[in-house]
Amino acid sequence: MINPECPPYDAMVIGAGAGGLSAAARLVAAGRRTLLIEGLNRLGGRAASESIEGFTVNLGAIAIEKGSTFEETFNLVGVPLDIREPSPATVFSIDGKIVNVAKGGWGMLLGGLTRQAAKIGAKFADARAGDLPEAKLSTKEWLSKYTKNPTVHGLFRNLCAAIFAANADELPARAFLVYFAQKGAFKRFGFCPRGTMGLWNDLGDGIRRHGGEIWLETRAKGLRIEGGQVTAVEVERGGETLVVPTRSVICNMGPRASLELDGIEAFGPAYARQARDLPRPAANIVINFATREPIVDVPGLVTFSSTRRLCNIAEMTAMCPEMAPPGWHLHVAYAVPIPALGDFDEKAEIEASLQELCEQFPGFAQARLLSIRVMRDGWPAQRSCAGYDLPQETPIPNFWHVGDAVKSYGDGGTQACAETGKIAAALAGHWLDGAAVRSRAAL
Repeated sequence: MINPECPPYDAMVIGAGAGGLSAAARLVAAGRRTLLIEGLNRLGGRAASESIEGFTVNLGAIAIEKGSTFEETFNLVGVPLDIREPSPATVFSIDGKIVNVAKGGWGMLLGGLTRQAAKIGAKFADARAGDLPEAKLSTKEWLSKYTKNPTVHGLFRNLCAAIFAANADELPARAFLVYFAQKGAFKRFGFCPRGTMGLWNDLGDGIRRHGGEIWLETRAKGLRIEGGQVTAVEVERGGETLVVPTRSVICNMGPRASLELDGIEAFGPAYARQARDLPRPAANIVINFATREPIVDVPGLVTFSSTRRLCNIAEMTAMCPEMAPPGWHLHVAYAVPIPALGDFDEKAEIEASLQELCEQFPGFAQARLLSIRVMRDGWPAQRSCAGYDLPQETPIPNFWHVGDAVKSYGDGGTQACAETGKIAAALAGHWLDGAAVRSRAAL
């Protein structure tokens, strides 16, 4: 059903994850008539939150970067970024001891572990200057050229896992070095006391206040293509199929999922093959649990150096006590399976991750387990591991992707998704302005 009296939206955004919300916020801030649709009954995609037995439990991402494109997006729609910043932000657990490298950086961290610290540090300096290893070399292979120290290898493996949801033998060294040597490496971040879901609700409110529309429980079914361009999107809402006219589309479903839309054949077989074959979804295991006594004594993230699956842990109530009932401490631990970019035995990987928690923290044996979420396949930790991303542009000139399968090289997390939203909104704006010029010229 189509309402012929309804003028086309300037932009329609499919999917309300971090990328879709960021794109919609920037579009409405620029005065574009925007509709954001989401198949679920909530915002946030894979980085939402839920209430379990009185605890506010995050399903995916917990750490939101400050001073970033993400925060800039919130500012554009007049929404404060409600996060509490821990200090120190990140520490490392090395041989059972907590090491804070906030001031000494990589040199301090590696200098106490290997004689090759200077060589490794020099390679980071080379990477900052643009001298990067070949694309096919894995982080493990690259590191093995300079040290065999198992603690250093464990540390690098867990940095790969924490940021990219991949093992060191799966992540390209080039992507690792671009992130840590060139992009600032996630130095400042915070946690939302209402769960990450609180941030998405805030951003949704900002979008609405700026004139944007948000339709939840609305699923995109197909595209209407005329003259090689998208002119409308078929959606299913409230048991009805609606045809919604639009001048441009930004998609947060991921390139693979978008192949299920009717009309996607207009993108051509070459693009369809690329969308199926290039992305490499990355998996992780998120474990939320509570204890009567805190099992870590730092306010931020703890990254491990001697674990094979468990990569980091945070006590959420150190910064956000309201996330747990009185007398309880809420923790979240992240593990990355072996392999993370292929099929794995889910039950065995969960058991191995829990065993490592017991080994690292004897108090975990008395913990109250709240949830274990395995993020994989169609609902992965990242839709594509860094180094295997598609471009945001597609063969349809007014259709773009956002999200963590089309991020810039070596990027990761919600910050990467926000950056794709910024780029897509700018591309849509250029398209819309050009279309207006073309329309006036035709008169």
